[in-house]
Amino acid sequence: MRILLIDDTARKLGRLRDSLIEAGFEVLDESGLSIDLPARVLSYKPEVVLIDSDSPSRDVMEQICLVTRDQPRPIVMFTDDRDPGVMRQAIQSGVSAYIVEGIQSARMRAILDVAMARFESDQKLRSELLEREQQLNERKRIEKAKGLLMKMRNCDEAEAHTLMRRQAMSKQQKIIQVAEQIISMHELLKD
Repeated sequence: MRILLIDDTARKLGRLRDSLIEAGFEVLDESGLSIDLPARVLSYKPEVVLIDSDSPSRDVMEQICLVTRDQPRPIVMFTDDRDPGVMRQAIQSGVSAYIVEGIQSARMRAILDVAMARFESDQKLRSELLEREQQLNERKRIEKAKGLLMKMRNCDEAEAHTLMRRQAMSKQQKIIQVAEQIISMHELLKD
């Protein structure tokens, strides 16, 4: 597993790096957070980002949000900060695992496996949510087009739906495409 290691602590990084290597991981790079995290992730394409931070700052959280939005991947944070508010903020920013206190080589594999599983689960839920939102938006557009067609053709909803479905079949299009054409044509022709 390829890991991008970020250190935002006053401690010497070698301890965490050594634990990762001892557990059989490939450490791609190690650096402080004075760098641009999204650029590092884009450059190294790690499977996991691991951040060691005494107490994650707002800047760290913003960098994590950018990575989560643009290049999603599991992010594991080791910290000494037990504050539940900071923990919640880290999770909301995109951290998959928030580990308080010590780093033990024997636990490293399990921690990263849990982070990967949680990340995959979160990604699946996000994908399903986006799909449902898209379906709902399409349904709204189809209903709007039906309403416009009902006014234009002076017909009921069932007939408008049948007209749209026939048009979609004859043009080998999806019904949403026909709906968008009806809406666009209406907008073009109105005042």
